[in-house]
Amino acid sequence: MTDHMAPDRSGHLEVPGATLYHEVRGEGPLLLLLPGGSADAGIYDRMAARLADGWTVATLDPRGYSRSLIDGGTGEQRVAVQSEDAYRLIELLAPDGGPVSVFGASSGAIVALDLLARHPERLHRVVAHEPPLVELLPDPERGRRLFASVRDSFRTGGVAAALATMTEGLTAPDAPPVRETAAETATAAKTETARTERGEQTAREAEAVQRMRANLPVFLEHVLCSFSGHALDLEALARGGRKLVVGIGEESGALLTAVPGPRLADRVGGGLVEFPGGHTGSSEHPEAFAERLRSVLLDRTAPGA
Repeated sequence: MTDHMAPDRSGHLEVPGATLYHEVRGEGPLLLLLPGGSADAGIYDRMAARLADGWTVATLDPRGYSRSLIDGGTGEQRVAVQSEDAYRLIELLAPDGGPVSVFGASSGAIVALDLLARHPERLHRVVAHEPPLVELLPDPERGRRLFASVRDSFRTGGVAAALATMTEGLTAPDAPPVRETAAETATAAKTETARTERGEQTAREAEAVQRMRANLPVFLEHVLCSFSGHALDLEALARGGRKLVVGIGEESGALLTAVPGPRLADRVGGGLVEFPGGHTGSSEHPEAFAERLRSVLLDRTAPGA
């Protein structure tokens, strides 16, 4: 199978405390795609290839993941630091100050929101898909306990135990089962394994799956709790609310990670748009997801649709 998803170019950007690996495809206004969970730039290969006809699409490995190396040991990761990483990449790739759009999923959506709060003048549109912010849950303490217990399970039983704890905790009590699992929430490995079995996965995607699996310990130990517990500057987001679209998965059902998004849109005045699939819809249905994102970026999809 011909791998047509390779980037036009790739590079490394030196930032304080780390070196960021990034990939670029296409031409036009800059569109930065921020991965969530344990994912890296490879999670967006299919989406980026689809959108490169209208945008310069940039993807990156977050610091501490895959090919983005941290100086020294990996400690607790902070949203504000990764937000500034994204800003520096924007300044590198769009130095003329042209319009920039940002899409982020899950923990990447939290980074995108923080970026909008910090640098609204630099952004044209921000699409945040299901940011798992515990402070915006009806019962924030439940969310804090859940993610802390996931980290504790990782420390005592490893990745498999942590993902089992997350699977059990993400569904609201007495709610019907949802299609997502904790493994899908943390990484796209299950989706990519299915592609392998159908003979649809490229060698590039198979390599990406291995990288993302290897990132899971970093995600579970150093990212999950600090990112989900991040306190957004809601006043700053409200000032930039007209630039914000919050995504929610059509199949997310009662998944706990789907709850904060609509509440955020209500608080700051952002639009709310349904996207194909669930929490990990961008990897489950990358082509359809990309077309919905295209409509949002081109203002063809009305908020609340």
